[in-house]
Amino acid sequence: MKGDPVCPRCQGSLRAPSPWDTNWNCGAHGPVPPLRPFSQPSAAFVRWLASRSRLPIWLPWPIPHGWVITGVGHAGSEVEGVRATVVACSGPNPLGGPGELLLVAEEMGIGLGASYAGLSGADPGDAFGDGAPQAKVQAGGRPTPLWFVRGPADRAVYAGEAEGFWLWLVFHPETAGALLLEPFSLADMGTLGREVDLLPYGALTPRLGGS
Repeated sequence: MKGDPVCPRCQGSLRAPSPWDTNWNCGAHGPVPPLRPFSQPSAAFVRWLASRSRLPIWLPWPIPHGWVITGVGHAGSEVEGVRATVVACSGPNPLGGPGELLLVAEEMGIGLGASYAGLSGADPGDAFGDGAPQAKVQAGGRPTPLWFVRGPADRAVYAGEAEGFWLWLVFHPETAGALLLEPFSLADMGTLGREVDLLPYGALTPRLGGS
């Protein structure tokens, strides 16, 4: 991995820990778990991350036809451990053209999912959980309701809770969210065993570096 850790909320630069302060600090958001630099996704990195994370590393399962994994990453420090994970996938948009999906699992208040969703806050906001869910997925074998989160018009954002953590699905463009019209399941990559070696890994997407 190359580069320096950045803020998970704004991807701005951070002040590293010192003998007087053990936190990573963002000038705009204060103490944050650092978003680590991204590198080419691989089975070796998935195993490394799974061995250090109590959070799921969500992946569409089975992967939609023609889709590939274009990024895997995390936010966290050596002291606090992993506090957010993100997986990027790219492939054919069901309604034509290319599509991308970012899946985030995170603790409350981290703000990585909200950042990719194009929101100013750290969490889905007051509309989350209001009324009936707009979509449902199977996450780790359990029915998981998702609510549509209003953000920029160039993406479709859904949020829910799975295994005690926020779950975010951010589709680019907005029409790629049509994937949720069919049965859609997620698996934790950390539980896939040897199948991790057989997953389709593609080139690292620039999408993870900003909105």
